[in-house]
Amino acid sequence: MLTPCILVCSLDESTGYCLGCGRTGAEIGAWMSYSDDERRRIMDILPERMTKLALKPGGDDRRSQRAQERGAV
Repeated sequence: MLTPCILVCSLDESTGYCLGCGRTGAEIGAWMSYSDDERRRIMDILPERMTKLALKPGGDDRRSQRAQERGAV
């Protein structure tokens, strides 16, 4: 199944987006029920969302580490 998940599951308080993948909690919860077209539509907007999720300097860099492990970077 197509998924942007990199196993860094934590929602940003200000945006409501997952710090790992950029999806909302509702999108994550319903992901299995979406069609492939719905998943692709959401995945197309995730890069823009991720620009709103700047990591704090010296903060948790789990997203980058997980992305590298999964070959996403």
